[in-house]
Amino acid sequence: MVEGIIAAVIGVVLGASGTAAYNKNKVENSKNKADEALAKANEKASQIVLKAKDEALQLENERRKELKKSESRLVDREATIDRKLDDLEKRADKLRKAEDEVDSLKDEIRDIRKRQQEKLEKIAKLSKSDAADKLMQMTERDIKNDLKGLIAKLQKDAIDDAEERAQVVILTAMERMSSEVTAERTVTAIKLTDDEMKGRIIGKEGRNIQSIQRATGVDILVDDTPGMIVLSSFDPIRRQVARLTLEMLMKDGRIHPGRIEEVVAKAEKQIQKEVKQAGEDAAREVGVTGIPREMLQLLGELKYRTSYGQNVLLHCTEMAHLSGMIAEEIGADVRTVKIATLLHDVGKAVTHKVEGKHHHIGAELARKYGMKEEICHAIEAHHDDVEATTPEALVVRVVDALSAARPGARNISAENFVERMKDLENIATSFKGIDKAYAISAGREVRVIVKPQNVDDLSAIKLSRDIANKIESTMQYPGTIKVNVIRETRAIEFAK
Repeated sequence: MVEGIIAAVIGVVLGASGTAAYNKNKVENSKNKADEALAKANEKASQIVLKAKDEALQLENERRKELKKSESRLVDREATIDRKLDDLEKRADKLRKAEDEVDSLKDEIRDIRKRQQEKLEKIAKLSKSDAADKLMQMTERDIKNDLKGLIAKLQKDAIDDAEERAQVVILTAMERMSSEVTAERTVTAIKLTDDEMKGRIIGKEGRNIQSIQRATGVDILVDDTPGMIVLSSFDPIRRQVARLTLEMLMKDGRIHPGRIEEVVAKAEKQIQKEVKQAGEDAAREVGVTGIPREMLQLLGELKYRTSYGQNVLLHCTEMAHLSGMIAEEIGADVRTVKIATLLHDVGKAVTHKVEGKHHHIGAELARKYGMKEEICHAIEAHHDDVEATTPEALVVRVVDALSAARPGARNISAENFVERMKDLENIATSFKGIDKAYAISAGREVRVIVKPQNVDDLSAIKLSRDIANKIESTMQYPGTIKVNVIRETRAIEFAK
C-alpha cells in the first residue's frame, strides 16, 4: 500500500517535471521566433526609411531646379520692365518738350490775333462789342420777317394738327360709347289703384295726408285728375321716400297715422339702401375701386337728381366711360380721370345744404375724405371759373360738355331750343358795328362778324366781353357759351 502511494507520488513528480521542461522549451522557441520577426521588421523599416529619404532628396532637388527657373524668369521680367520704364521716361520727356512748344505757339497765336483785332478796330473805328452788336442788329433785321412767317406757319400747323387729333380722339370715344338717347326722369306722379284710394289717402278731415306730409316733408297735391296724385318737394330723396311710402301703403291697404310713421321709417331705410347700392353699382360699372364710402353715398343720391331733364348719375357714368377712352388715347391717367368724372357732380347732392357752386363743393368734399389732389382739381376745374392745369382735368371738362351736348341728353323742346338760338343772335346783333351773328354748336357758341371799318381790334375784344356779360345777365342756359368775334379785312381788286 505504501509502495503504491510512493510510486504514485514519484509519477506525479516526474510528470510535473516533464511538463515544466516542455513548457520551458516551448517558451524558448517562441522567444526565438519573436526575435527573428522583430529583426525582419526592423530591417524592412530601415529599407522603407532609406527609400523615403531617397525620394525626399529627389523632390528637393527638383524643387530647387524649379525655383532657379522661376528666379531666372523674374530676373528677365524685371529687366524688361526696367527697359520699358526707361522708354516711357524718354517719351514723357519728349511730350513735355512738345507741350512747351505748343504753349509757346498758342501764345504767339494769341499775340497775332490781338494785334490783328487792334488793327481791325483802328481801321473800322469800332470795338469788338460794338461790332458784334451791329452784326446782330443787321442779322436780326434781315431774318425778322422770315422768322415771323415761320412762326405763323408753325402755329397754324400746330393748331390744325391739334384740332384734327382732338377730333379723332373724341370721335373714337363716341363711336365706342353706346348709351340711351333720352335719360330717365325722376317720378313725381303716383298712379292710384282706384278713385276710392284717393279718399283713403286723404283720410278723415285730412289726417292721413297731413301725417304723410309731416313725416316725409313732401307736399302732396290732390286735384281733380282721376287716379293720380302729385308729389312736390325740392329734395328728390324726400320725394322718393314719399313715393315709396304711398306705394307700400296702397299695397298693404292699412292707412292711418300710426301705420304711416312705421311705413315712412321702412321707406327711408329702403331708399338709403338703394342710394348706397346705386353708388356702388356705378363705381363697379365704370371699373374703379377705392372710393370712400361717403363719396359713394353722395354719388348714389344723384340717381334721384336731374339737370335740365338729364339724370345726373347716368350723366356721370356716361362721362366716366367716355373719359376713360379719351385718357387712353392721349396718355392721361385713366384711373384719375374715371374717378374724377364719376364724382364731378357730387356737389349737386348737397347743394341744398351747403352754399356754393357744385364743382367747388364736390372738390372740397373729395379733399375732406382724403382723395388725391389730382382728382380734387379735376372735379373743381370741370367748369370755366377754375383753370384746368392737368391733362386729366381737361379731359373731365371736355367730356362734361360732350355728354351734355349730345342730342337728347337734355330735355329741351324744339320750340325752346329755337327760341334760345334766336335770343342769342338778337343779343349779339343789338350792339353797334355788328354785321352778322350766328348761334352754332347747339347754342354753345355765338359767332359774331363785325364791320371792320367800324370796329378795330381793341374794340372787338371789348365787344366780345360786353356780349358775354349781356348773355349772362339776360338768359338762362346750361354750361357755358363761347362768344367768338371775328374782324376780317379784305382787299379786292380786278385785273382787266
